[in-house]
Amino acid sequence: MKASDRIKRGALEKTFNYFLKDPEHNIVKIMDLLEKVTPDNLFANQRKSFRNAIDNQDNWHQLIMRVLNDTNPKVRDTLIKTFVIDGNLMAWPKQEENRDKYECNIPWAILLDPTSACNLHCEGCWAAEYGHNQNLSLEEIGSIINQGKELGTHVYIYTGGEPLVRKKDLIALCEMHPDCAFLAFTNGTLVDEDFCQEMIRVKNFVPAISVEGFEAATDARRGEGTYQKVNKAMELLHKNGLPFGVSCCFTSANADSIASEEFFDWLVEKGALFAWIFTYMPVGVNSPASLIPNPDQREYLYHFVRKMRSEKPLFTLDFQNDGEFVGGCIAGGRRYLHINSAGDVDPCVFVHYSNANIREVSLLDALRSPIFMEYYREQPFNDNLLRPCPLLENSGKLTEMVDRSGAHSSDLESQETAEELCGKTKQASLDWTPYAQRLWNNPHDPMYHKRHETDDQGMAETDMNKFKRIGRVRTHGEE
Repeated sequence: MKASDRIKRGALEKTFNYFLKDPEHNIVKIMDLLEKVTPDNLFANQRKSFRNAIDNQDNWHQLIMRVLNDTNPKVRDTLIKTFVIDGNLMAWPKQEENRDKYECNIPWAILLDPTSACNLHCEGCWAAEYGHNQNLSLEEIGSIINQGKELGTHVYIYTGGEPLVRKKDLIALCEMHPDCAFLAFTNGTLVDEDFCQEMIRVKNFVPAISVEGFEAATDARRGEGTYQKVNKAMELLHKNGLPFGVSCCFTSANADSIASEEFFDWLVEKGALFAWIFTYMPVGVNSPASLIPNPDQREYLYHFVRKMRSEKPLFTLDFQNDGEFVGGCIAGGRRYLHINSAGDVDPCVFVHYSNANIREVSLLDALRSPIFMEYYREQPFNDNLLRPCPLLENSGKLTEMVDRSGAHSSDLESQETAEELCGKTKQASLDWTPYAQRLWNNPHDPMYHKRHETDDQGMAETDMNKFKRIGRVRTHGEE
């Protein structure tokens, strides 16, 4: 770390130490200070939302107070400083510098699979197609993290497989990299008291438990008895003051369960702090297209999530319908990438086509490989950011990029061509298009003026620089 960065980090840590002595009374003072020292273009929208929550004492203020008051203080203080300072305030300028320097995407977070092994076999899970024979070694994961930190990436998210099959290694990595924040998508069935104590000790690990709604919906997809195990895991985490959230796969079969106020109230009651909703993708030869939500279900989710965000103390992200807040697709290294348990570097957890293996090339070389550069040049894939994905909403786009890049299938179990995969999403893409156009162009939508009168649409300064450099002319999503 450069001397100037050490001084900056020391000043930020001192500020946060002051704040955390009495957060409820100091929060306004700290926000005032951060506004003075933070560049105008650094997380401007996020800072505005945070400030509004404090000033308005709304549900977001309730969420902030839940984090501050319900989290084990030792975990809270370290995790907040690691995530906010190391993972964002210090990391983002370095990421932006490298995006311009190398003229490629640099991720805010890296998703990686420590193992393909899992104790469950859930319908529609991409990892279920991988088989159970692959692992990234502790040394390989450590190398990925070290390379990521050189580029400015300090957030690491474990997928799988079931990451907690590798509990000891995950804890060891937390110890080795105290300047990183770690999250794991987990089925929750391996969370026990001993592991809770280890999380308290290292202070920089957060689980996101997979749930599909209530008992019937969860057990239907994940196996009988899973819901009760999940329920127990949440109780253990909450009892120990450990922050956690949930991950939900939104399908045609569980749409009513996920998009229900009763479900969200249950999550808040259990102590969850965030809910990440992923729309089902038919990845893998045996994954049926019938589980893709129909456009009416998806539109309902669009409105439902926005309603919940205005009412519930729960940080909720709808990764398919929230594209307008982050400039569309965030895969391909733009904000994240995926490395599977065999080392293949994929642009997305749902897009298993690669030109690079981390055992053979550097992380930076993988980010500049042909398939990643296709993502870099083509993002956003549609100027209507309610159609962000090259697979689900712009069917055929992925096939074109895979063909041009010469990327090969990196699926560890079933080799499926991009054309075959896109064939399963073609009808869903066609069905959603008129819905997306109607929603995007609705003059009564609170987002209408932002959509049609601003250029950045949640994009970074480097995104705008890229458009100028490659001569790309964008519209505001009108067709």
